[in-house]
Amino acid sequence: MEPAAERARARRGARLSAAALLALLALLALLAGRGGEGQPGSPPLPPGLLEELRQRRRDLRRLAAGGGGGGAAGALGCGDLRRVSGVSVVGWGFTKVVLRAALAGGGAVALKSVHGAGREVRQCVQRYAAPAGCHRLAAYKLLKEVALLQRLRHPGIVQLHGQCYDSSGDPEVKVTAMLELGSPLEMIQLLQTPWEERFKICLSLVKLLFYLAHSPLGSIALLDFQPRQFVMVDGNLKVTDMDDASTEELSCKEDNDCTLDFPTKSFPLKCSTVGKCEGINEKKNLFNAYRYFFTYLLPHSAPPALQPSLSDILNATGDLRYGINETLKAFEKVLHLYKSGLYLQKRPLLLKEYISLKGFRTVEVENYKCWPSYSHLGCLLSVHSAEEAAAICNSQSQCQSFIVTQQRTWTGRPLASFQSSPTGLIPDVNAVVYIKRSASTGGRL
Repeated sequence: MEPAAERARARRGARLSAAALLALLALLALLAGRGGEGQPGSPPLPPGLLEELRQRRRDLRRLAAGGGGGGAAGALGCGDLRRVSGVSVVGWGFTKVVLRAALAGGGAVALKSVHGAGREVRQCVQRYAAPAGCHRLAAYKLLKEVALLQRLRHPGIVQLHGQCYDSSGDPEVKVTAMLELGSPLEMIQLLQTPWEERFKICLSLVKLLFYLAHSPLGSIALLDFQPRQFVMVDGNLKVTDMDDASTEELSCKEDNDCTLDFPTKSFPLKCSTVGKCEGINEKKNLFNAYRYFFTYLLPHSAPPALQPSLSDILNATGDLRYGINETLKAFEKVLHLYKSGLYLQKRPLLLKEYISLKGFRTVEVENYKCWPSYSHLGCLLSVHSAEEAAAICNSQSQCQSFIVTQQRTWTGRPLASFQSSPTGLIPDVNAVVYIKRSASTGGRL
């Protein structure tokens, strides 16, 4: 039975979402009457720009008025925007600029608005010589992103905290989205992290793509699918740019209309009886995940016993033999093997070669380093058990002792610290030091 507080929160969220969508529809009506789209005395906009504006407005109206969803609009508004401080530039792209700002009540948000000097506005002005209309065209993309974020709620999608539609600066309406603040995804840094953390990124992405394939708005494709469209929030991967997302699957008359083209591969798809290319959005997302994420993050430094399963995932997604459902099942199987320790190959028991000293730990000093380690100062690795840690220690010539620490990774596995010397023991009731018997005979204990 759902608690009363949860039901009340859901009702408030639904009311907020409905109110925000009604405000968006009202804003669309306001925009439609400005700058040559119905406002007397304004210079007419070029026919080509008018048509682009009308198309984006139709898309927005369909998103705002469509069924489904269940997400809630953020609680922040224009009043909160006026009270922010410490504003600094985070980055900018083709259409938008992103700022970081501190809220008056504490915390920080990302502020997205139209980038007036961005390529989209500049190229539009070069084409149509209508700055106000071109700014509005870019604003529609931001409004689309807000509408999507109001409808879609998932841990892999950046959260919408609020929005501000400021019409005081006539003839332009300023649109600002207030979003969850993340840090840019740095692939070079990710490649240097332990395999378990890279697997987490890929699994999070697969869960997001599963949601997008079965979303309340239908199957959604991320048309501009690249690492720069994602951020990290508290160690979790989130897509932050939704303005190029498509909720429509490609129309077709025959199968030949449904070829999915990438720079190095093409995939023939089927044209359904309703005139849509079957699964094209899902498959587009999945292959992009393969070529931008899986290829780089999955195989390197993975446990040897898991590599065949990971190779199967790479081959099946690279050839689009798996859909998103099958891909998620394959990832969950790998996760189960890894968390349970079933992936560990049968090997001689090595822990018997170690002396265990309960109630002690070693002094934390800089020791030998290994890659990829959870610590830059030493060799700190994820293990399933002390037995696996013993096998790792035996495989490293410098290792003479190790401690299975109280620290846990996101899978619940403990971290083990590997040391080149068993000296410097201090009491710790929660710790156990494992020392190679060959090292203990040296009289250093």
